[in-house]
Amino acid sequence: MRVLRLLTAGESHGPALTGILEGLPAGLPFGSAQLAVQAARRRAGYGRGNRMKIEDDAVEILGGLRAGRTTGGPLALQIRNKDFKNWEAIMAAEGPAGPRKRAVLVPRPGHADLVGALKYGHADMRDVLERASARETAMRVALATAARSLLSELGVRVVSRVVSVGGAEDEAGMKAAVDAAKAAGDTVGGIFEVTALGLPPGLGSYAQWDRRIEGDLAKAVMSLNAVKGVEVGMGFAGAALRGSEVHDALYWNAKRTKVVRKTNRSGGVDGGITTGEALIVRGALKPIATLMNPLPSVNLAARRPAAAHIERSDTCAVPAAAVIAESLVCLELADHMLLKYGGDSLKELKRHYAA
Repeated sequence: MRVLRLLTAGESHGPALTGILEGLPAGLPFGSAQLAVQAARRRAGYGRGNRMKIEDDAVEILGGLRAGRTTGGPLALQIRNKDFKNWEAIMAAEGPAGPRKRAVLVPRPGHADLVGALKYGHADMRDVLERASARETAMRVALATAARSLLSELGVRVVSRVVSVGGAEDEAGMKAAVDAAKAAGDTVGGIFEVTALGLPPGLGSYAQWDRRIEGDLAKAVMSLNAVKGVEVGMGFAGAALRGSEVHDALYWNAKRTKVVRKTNRSGGVDGGITTGEALIVRGALKPIATLMNPLPSVNLAARRPAAAHIERSDTCAVPAAAVIAESLVCLELADHMLLKYGGDSLKELKRHYAA
């Protein structure tokens, strides 16, 4: 069961990205200034490619907002792709039939190119990569900015950090890993961490398998392009330890009015329900599949070996992934807040939450 419903559309080099977020309460403060901050954060990061120098990800608000506050109707947003002017003849929605310019006939190992072509029957894999591109996440970040505003109104703050890049955990080592990969025509991945502070206990449920909040968080973060692993709290590290080293002991506070934890190894979730402690989610981002020194692949049309297709891309996207994952976590937490407390307006939601 979901309260918030999100849809995006558009291609990486198409005219625009569009998105709709339905289910927001009326009266939520929201606007261009907030959108610009999150868009800039997503574009930043050491190892990002030249595309980020072209796009400013300016968001046009098409519906669901009036005088800086949500109306209760669907929020509709649009981001124009500035690079479309260089691709208009290639990406035209109603272009002429016949041989296509910039057709992609050689898939990149590790990308959606090949499996997408097999699934949808595309001979030109540009029809796959244009939608499978992480460019789509610019819209998800924009829509999630409204969810972030909702959480902020309820005293919840969501932040993120880069844990490692290419195995290095210090800034100098991370940058060196990116530089070395770029010089070799290669890419590097890493680990990011998202933390939510100020959450109440009681979000999620153990009553049914699909009500557990870790499941929703894991799906959201795993839906981010190139993420191959998600953990909450100690995650995989806890599998090698004993129970006494993994679980959070419980104590009374000084007045014996509240049960407290001195550790947060569970990452803020027990039994599919938030504990009230900081929620900690980590994701593992594999190296991006587009290599300037490409791996061996196959030409599907000519049925011969070939070097993998090269498309403009990043050397490292871990910092951007951290911001995007932060946004995806905001969407899930906002949805759980609305599901538990309800309210068609922000005023009503706050009243329910306070009660």
